[in-house]
Amino acid sequence: MSQTPAIDPRHVFDVKTLEMLVCPLTKTRLTLSADRTELISVAARLAFPIVKGVPLLTLEEARSVEPEALRQLPELKGDD
Repeated sequence: MSQTPAIDPRHVFDVKTLEMLVCPLTKTRLTLSADRTELISVAARLAFPIVKGVPLLTLEEARSVEPEALRQLPELKGDD
């Protein structure tokens, strides 16, 4: 039986930190992706990676996000 490696708690993004972070381009709030690997700026249509628990909030590290993918974010679906 193989075991999945334990995740180092230092490498997990603290969701409380999200309240303090903003998009470096638009200064608007960020949304955590469903898989918790990126912070999404809806206003800028950019996704910033989270590496070992640290968000990389530089435009060089960001990737573009298609409008259709933004509509899939739980916060924007209105499924509450």
